[in-house]
Amino acid sequence: MSLLWQARFFTTVNHLRDLPKTQVPEIAFAGRSNAGKSTAINILCNQKKLAFASKTPGRTQHINYFSIGGAHVGQHRKDETKVDEIRALLVDLPGYGYAEVSGSAKLHWQELLGDYVQRREQLAALVLIVDSRRPFTELDIQMLEWFAPTGKPIHCLLTKSDKLNRNDAANALRTARTILGSYVDENGQPFPFTAQMFSALKRSGLDEANDKIIELLGLNEEPQEESNGPAANDV
Repeated sequence: MSLLWQARFFTTVNHLRDLPKTQVPEIAFAGRSNAGKSTAINILCNQKKLAFASKTPGRTQHINYFSIGGAHVGQHRKDETKVDEIRALLVDLPGYGYAEVSGSAKLHWQELLGDYVQRREQLAALVLIVDSRRPFTELDIQMLEWFAPTGKPIHCLLTKSDKLNRNDAANALRTARTILGSYVDENGQPFPFTAQMFSALKRSGLDEANDKIIELLGLNEEPQEESNGPAANDV
């Protein structure tokens, strides 16, 4: 069972001042509206309604946090999450790209996204969700421009790959890797940006994405059990 299956809702915020005071690593999911971000989060966490996709364009404009660890029963139970035992946080950023959003709301939205990805020290990496049929729109590039100067990793999920034939999928992946590879540091070294094909419908690319996220969060090793703690069957 993947550690991501432990994910459960933790908190939601609409201003940077309200971000959690936790010091555990965070990995953020960002993407254009309708690129399949909520679906990707849900399938990676093996849950149907963890991440919320609004039916109203631009409605979901908050940053939603999901905790990994800190709970001792299944993710669907209502027991208290012990904040000091949380091992990592998954962060669902507002989808971007809807023209219907009002000007003031869009400005707040952009400032919230930009400030979070540029300044949040706990942010370990970004998972960029891109529709493989329409890769790297202007807004996707804007997100890359915001995040690249941090030097932190990006892993790009090219979603809805089941809609492409093999040749088109290969071209989409090649294009994505070329664009990501164009971002280099002051020494000319490429940033740690990676990409893969992903289909929630066909569940293809799921294991690769799961392993990459676990790696980026530094969760490859299980925490050691306390010698005087309760036996597993007692929990």
